[in-house]
Amino acid sequence: MRATWRVAVVGGGIAGLAAAVRLRDRAPAGTEITVYEQSGALGGKLRTGELAGSPVEFGAESFLMRDPAGGESAAVALVRRLGLGERIVHPTVGQAALVVDGGLRPIPGGTLVGVPGDLERVATVARPAPDADVDAGRPLLGADEDVSVGALVRARFGDEVVDRLVDPMLGGVYAGRADDLSLTTTMPALARSARVEHTLVGAVRAAQAAAPRAPGAPVFGTLASGLSTLVEAAAAASGATIRRGAAVRELTPAGAGWRLTVGPTREAESVDVDAVVLAVPARPAARLLAGPAPRVAEGVGGLDYASVALVTLALPEPELPELSGFLVPGTEGLLIKASTFFTTKWGHLRRTDGLALVRASVGRYGEERQVQRTDEDLAATVHRELSAVLGVPLPAPVAGHVQRWGGSLPQYTPGHVDRVAAARAALQASHPTLVLAGAGYDGVGIPICVRSGETAAEEIITALGGPGT
Repeated sequence: MRATWRVAVVGGGIAGLAAAVRLRDRAPAGTEITVYEQSGALGGKLRTGELAGSPVEFGAESFLMRDPAGGESAAVALVRRLGLGERIVHPTVGQAALVVDGGLRPIPGGTLVGVPGDLERVATVARPAPDADVDAGRPLLGADEDVSVGALVRARFGDEVVDRLVDPMLGGVYAGRADDLSLTTTMPALARSARVEHTLVGAVRAAQAAAPRAPGAPVFGTLASGLSTLVEAAAAASGATIRRGAAVRELTPAGAGWRLTVGPTREAESVDVDAVVLAVPARPAARLLAGPAPRVAEGVGGLDYASVALVTLALPEPELPELSGFLVPGTEGLLIKASTFFTTKWGHLRRTDGLALVRASVGRYGEERQVQRTDEDLAATVHRELSAVLGVPLPAPVAGHVQRWGGSLPQYTPGHVDRVAAARAALQASHPTLVLAGAGYDGVGIPICVRSGETAAEEIITALGGPGT
């Protein structure tokens, strides 16, 4: 074993940076960590910009405060580790709405990502199928079974609950459709309870009871200084050498470690390391794995992604409802799939000049052509649709920004968890010093990505001989 470890983290998103921080905290003193980021910017989909003199998130907006077991989420723990805990702020307006029949209706309470635990509470938005959720004397799912969210909910509650509640909720997170997305991956707590409970109402209630939340406890948080602060602090705390604009084109086993081929073909650089955290999306990961671990590459390379565009408008003194935003069912025929009223939702963003920041998310899986419109067309369409949904003509924006995230949101089909587990087991057996991390494997959201990166770092430390003292 080499006296000083050399570890490469391929990918400078939050999963890769969380891995680098954990390596710095737990690996032996003197460990050399290098983060390779193909683009010129760290953070992946965490990116804070500015519009009309106000900070605004051009990517992920917030993080969950609690983990599925009810404890502090990995994102919050990392924020505190980096000394940023005092900068956490919470929404001052939490109520959101659904667009139903062209108008806004409050999202009913008591649901789990739109799946109701009380059918009467959702009746104002969707009419559940009568007498469909019957107890057949056996669990809803087998021990190892996975189905699409839509398949299960349609069979138990009918089409309206899926189309008007579940689909827009999942669409807001994954830009996908309930009929395609894995229950086990996107709603693991519900999947676990469905393997015990005999009705879907019972499964929802059991999942909610398993992760109790104190009354009034905030669900979401963000940093008043912007989420790019988290990125910058993680990079600094890792003590890693950060290489931007450095594409890793090839991974090759080299003795007990790895050789990275970095940079363009004509100016390629070879770098030898002891271990690699591969924290890039599934498709580029599969290309790098094709040589050393072709079967693993096949296992992760089939994951597809949705492309989205985030359109942010600065509007002078608009007539906005006191809502955090709204979600749009695909049946409404709008380009917008979700909208956030930034300066209403977040108190720290409110302005004294009456200017409001409104963001709309555009694009669902399979609708890539919609995202390919020009910036001007997207902004104009979003402005028009916002006016229609709110029922008032909004003033012309004084500024706007379009952020495109091509191929950014994984579409987890049923069986995803088992496929990833098999790929990781095969990689562990053949190449224990090469570990996968990130949203392509474990799910979306800042806490999940942070935990994925930290777990990958722990696996590397174990493979190389254990933590430092």
